[in-house]
Parts: sequence; structure tokens; C-alpha cells
Amino acid sequence: MTTEVATFGSGCFWCSEAVYQSVDGVKKVTSGYMGGNILNPTYEQICTGNTGHAEVIQVEYDSEVITFSELVQRFFQSHDPTTLNRQGHDVGTQYRSVVFAHSDEQQGITEMFIAKLDAAGLFASPIVTHIEPAQAFYPAEDYHQDFYARNNTHPYCANVIRPKLAKLD
Repeated sequence: MTTEVATFGSGCFWCSEAVYQSVDGVKKVTSGYMGGNILNPTYEQICTGNTGHAEVIQVEYDSEVITFSELVQRFFQSHDPTTLNRQGHDVGTQYRSVVFAHSDEQQGITEMFIAKLDAAGLFASPIVTHIEPAQAFYPAEDYHQDFYARNNTHPYCANVIRPKLAKLD
């Protein structure tokens, strides 16, 4: 088994986390923060939009079972990569569409996907997903981890996450 790491920001990490947890080859998904300018940020701090952090999920996966390309494909299928700093009702830089590349290979694969999707005209607007070098990852508070699995009757889960997951299956 070869464990690798991918980090994606695609809006609220509750949704993003649920998108990857049932994927074959994914070993662990952790909600957290990346890309900002303060150490050990809290949820309350990043919600101000002033820290530069994005809500992200860090995916540990077995690259012999699933490839980074397949994870990136799911990333683009599971959110709107054409809205700048927004996913649905979640607005702010902390909700930006971003891939934090852990290698030149991850950056190249993501760039290729963006070019391919834009050329195919699959979206009405151009993709605005950022590609940034991976930085320090700060796990979110415990109550954010496995949110959908622990709270699937929560209104946000029922009205936002569950329909998103249904579209992917």
C-alpha cells in the first residue's frame, strides 16, 4: 500500500468530507484549514475571512487503488468551480475552490483537468479554481470531523450534503 495525501477546498468542509469518505482507496478524510497567515487557526477566526485560510479536507489515499486524477475528477464533479469565493450560500475566501498541490505532479494533473474542462465548455463560466502549494494543515475542531456521518439528520446534511452525494452516485 502506498499512502499519499491530497488537499482540496470546495466550499464547506462538511460537504467535501462526505464526498470522499465512501470512495474506494480513500483511507482517511480530515476536515481542516490551509493557506492562511496565522498558526493554529480556529473556526471562528477563519470565518472572518481575514486569515487567508480555506476550509479544506485532507485525503489520505492508497494510490495503488485510486489515483490523484480520479480524486481531482471527483473534486470537479462535486462543486461549482466557476464561482469565486462562494459555494451556494457559503461566501468568502474561506470557501474558495482550491487544490493545494503536494507535488509538481499534482499541480500538473490539476492544471490539465482545468484546461480540459474549460476547453470542453462543460461549465457556463470559466473555472476559477486556484492551485496553490500545500502549506501547513491544521485539523478542524473535533465537532467538525465526520460531521455528515454523525449528524445526517441535521438540516444542512439533509438539504445540502445528501442531494450532493446522490448526484455523485
